[in-house]
Amino acid sequence: VITGVLIPYLRSKITANKLEEIQYWVNVAVTAAEQIFNEPKMGDLKKKYVLDFLSKLGVNLTEEELNVLIEAAVKELNLLQEYTATIT
Repeated sequence: VITGVLIPYLRSKITANKLEEIQYWVNVAVTAAEQIFNEPKMGDLKKKYVLDFLSKLGVNLTEEELNVLIEAAVKELNLLQEYTATIT
């Protein structure tokens, strides 16, 4: 759904380069939030951190668009962590 619907929609609103840049910073912010707030039940603090970080960068997307990008980044990070755990 994310890559099939949201990404094409976002690309129609912003340039491909800008979307790639936003995705990069979302991934960076999500990874940082996971490191900073590493205790259970800190999801709200993580999300606030990411949203504040993106706001400071001047990312101008709707809350729904940001939520989808954040969730996709979290999913990607979780998959990477799972994969890393299986090969070590």
